[in-house]
Amino acid sequence: MRFDIVTLFPEIIGPSLNQSILKNAQSSGFINVLVHQLRDWAKDKHKTVDDYPFGGGPGMVMKPEPIFDAVEDIQKLIKLKHM
Repeated sequence: MRFDIVTLFPEIIGPSLNQSILKNAQSSGFINVLVHQLRDWAKDKHKTVDDYPFGGGPGMVMKPEPIFDAVEDIQKLIKLKHM
């Protein structure tokens, strides 16, 4: 079973996957976990993936474009491997 994790912090997620049950499951070949950097799908030179909320208020929101592009590219890779 394949798991793809898209995150802004792959360096934090990665070490957690190499512990305990997840490590054993990967070593045994039961699961395959791939961690992807969301900024790889950002279009601008600063690799921006967040935006200001519309309508005011505190905080930030994620841009949908990099997320959609990441999911579509990962799905294409999975389909190519199964052909």
